[in-house]
Amino acid sequence: MIYAYIRVSTDMQTYSSQEFEIRKYCDSHNIIIDRWISESVSGTVSLDRRTLGKAIRKMKKGDLLICTEISRLGRNMLMIMSILNLCASKGIAIHTIKDNFDLSDNINSKIIAFAFALAAEIERNLISQRTREALAVRKMEGMKLGRPLGSSAKRITVYNEIDKIMKLIDENVPFEKIAQQFGIHRNTLRRYLKSHKIE
Repeated sequence: MIYAYIRVSTDMQTYSSQEFEIRKYCDSHNIIIDRWISESVSGTVSLDRRTLGKAIRKMKKGDLLICTEISRLGRNMLMIMSILNLCASKGIAIHTIKDNFDLSDNINSKIIAFAFALAAEIERNLISQRTREALAVRKMEGMKLGRPLGSSAKRITVYNEIDKIMKLIDENVPFEKIAQQFGIHRNTLRRYLKSHKIE
């Protein structure tokens, strides 16, 4: 079966432009869409809570998923990689129109998947490095790291565990679960990250 996927992140956006691009592509390549999948949700929402996740679980080997661009699958590289890996493991092909990405059962797809995995690792390391450097500079300048966020012990916990916290955020773990893991309130964690422009 051939699936078409459309995602908008806010109610202000519309499905029409993505639908137009997909129909135009399919008409020029004599492709008939068997099922349309559309949803209004942020790309940071975990796959198992999205309509796309439910559809992929039902898809079978040899099925094709078409969307306008790879960023429609997720907001960050780690999210996109997890979806690509899931589809590859199930034998599901993916094609994006604007960036002409093609994931199918061939050596080129495996090379591309490896490149995405490497890029995701680099991106994760860069985020961690930028976070440490920003905090170090502010500390050297004698700046107070934002308004008081709960007890000193909680602030120290967030500061010392920032790399682990950022890794969990990159993996789209909900704030509530991250906060519980480190024994702090989710609002405390969110205020800390926003006040330091880390989130």
